[in-house]
Amino acid sequence: MAGQNNPFDSIESAQQYLELLLEAIQEARQEMEAELEMANAGGRDRAAEAIRLVIFKLAKLNDTIVASKGLLGDLETLERLLTSEKVLQRAVGM
Repeated sequence: MAGQNNPFDSIESAQQYLELLLEAIQEARQEMEAELEMANAGGRDRAAEAIRLVIFKLAKLNDTIVASKGLLGDLETLERLLTSEKVLQRAVGM
């Protein structure tokens, strides 16, 4: 779709997108922790157990996104190396 702003047009924009996703995950986790306190205080054991599972899944998702950001950083470094090598090859006439 030409002309539309794609969050994955570059590695840098994908990293920004993942940073926003991490913020949203952290906000959701804080909300769920508050819900868990209310469920525990209200004696809602089944709800508390479900909320604990949500918190666990959010933590796993957070870990996955953090790992993905690391991989994107590695790709960004490799992209810079390859780009500078191409420039060097052009400069020496290879």
